[in-house]
Amino acid sequence: MPQRIAIASDHAAFELKAALAEHLRSAGHEVLDLGPEGADPVDYPDYGYKLAEAVASGKATRGVAICGSGIGISIAVNRNPAARAALVSEPLSARLAREHNDANVIAMGARLIGITMAKECVDVFLATPFGGDRHLRRVEKLSNPVFTKEPA
Repeated sequence: MPQRIAIASDHAAFELKAALAEHLRSAGHEVLDLGPEGADPVDYPDYGYKLAEAVASGKATRGVAICGSGIGISIAVNRNPAARAALVSEPLSARLAREHNDANVIAMGARLIGITMAKECVDVFLATPFGGDRHLRRVEKLSNPVFTKEPA
C-alpha cells in the first residue's frame, strides 16, 4: 500500500538517499525529500530533526534517515518523543523494529550497508505491521516514560 515517506540524510549518505528515494517512488510511494540537495558537508542533526518533525506532525507516515553510520541521525530523530527511529543493517532487524517497537523511522549507515541490503531493509520495514498486544504497553512507555523503581 503506497505511503508518504520522508527521507533525509547527511552528505555522507546523499547518494544512498537518492537511490532509496527513487526505489520508493518506483514502488508507488510518495517521497518527501528533506535534503540535503547535494554532497556538500552538512550537519546530520539538522536533517534528523526535520525528518522527526515530518513524521510526528503526520506530513509523512514513515521516515528513512541515513548518515555515515546511521547512529548520529537516529539519535537526532529520537529526540522527538513522537518519533521512534531504529538503526538497522539487515531485514530481520527492520521487521522486528516495526513488529515489536512500532518504529516509524528506519535509520541506516551509508558507509556500512550496501544499496541492495538498504532497499531490502526499507521494503521489509514498510511492509511489516506493528504486532500490538504484548508490545503496546512497552511502546507507549517510549513516548511517555514512567520513571519508577525497577521491577522486583
